[in-house]
Amino acid sequence: MSCPNCFTGEALEGTPTGTISDIDNAAYFSPGPGPQGASAKRAIILLTDIFGLPLNNARIIADNFAKSLECDVYVPDLFAGRPAVTPEQMSAIPQRAGLKVGFLGYLKLFFKVLPSLFALIRNRPPQGAARALTFVNKLQESKKYEKLGAIGYCFGGGVSLILGSQHPALFSSIVIAHPSPPKDAQILGIKAPTAWIAAEDDFAISKARLDQIEALYRAREGKDTYVEYKIKVYPGAWRFTFLCSLLTVSLRPALQYPEVKEAFEKAFQQAVDWFNRTIPV
Repeated sequence: MSCPNCFTGEALEGTPTGTISDIDNAAYFSPGPGPQGASAKRAIILLTDIFGLPLNNARIIADNFAKSLECDVYVPDLFAGRPAVTPEQMSAIPQRAGLKVGFLGYLKLFFKVLPSLFALIRNRPPQGAARALTFVNKLQESKKYEKLGAIGYCFGGGVSLILGSQHPALFSSIVIAHPSPPKDAQILGIKAPTAWIAAEDDFAISKARLDQIEALYRAREGKDTYVEYKIKVYPGAWRFTFLCSLLTVSLRPALQYPEVKEAFEKAFQQAVDWFNRTIPV
């Protein structure tokens, strides 16, 4: 099953309204409403999927967060200007839960992605985390926001796990959407309130693994190490994680499918509600 947008990514309606940040001349910046500096109490860092900033979707979603949360939103470049793969290379992947790739689909995907193999090795989540950390440090040196929230999509979800666990004071609230497979040590290392956005059908994180993650949180209830959390699974959403390519409740939703559209909209609202509750203005 295919559609015209399979070769460009599912394009969201609208035109980005932000600018390139003056922090490093690479990150996208969507200012909160009102006079400059009026929303300086908090800001959100959006960590992209593997397609990075060339697609407008990440920018449009950042604009929507800036408007809904009434705060500044930044989208750092996790790939130094060179994302490892393109949406066209992912065109063999189904766009919603329940559709199977099949042997020929895997074969087609393999040959499409083969030219990007070394670029994928050079651009793993630890490298993306290092670039994001450099940006956030520069940002705080310049802007000194009181609180930072982070939302990471797929590849960016893996980046948020690394940053949240290795630099627990960096973010005051985190939303993790379909990350690369999380390690127990990463989950336990995060000290900030954390919300998880999960797909019904996920190649990397099974329902059993989600139960294990929730058990890690529950085991800390009533202890000094407890961290507020929320794990929500969205029916109709699916993610094929061989290359950390999130297709549904993320940056490239196939909105022509009602169940995907509903999941995308509810997941966005979940993130908005989470940040408003955990890092209120």
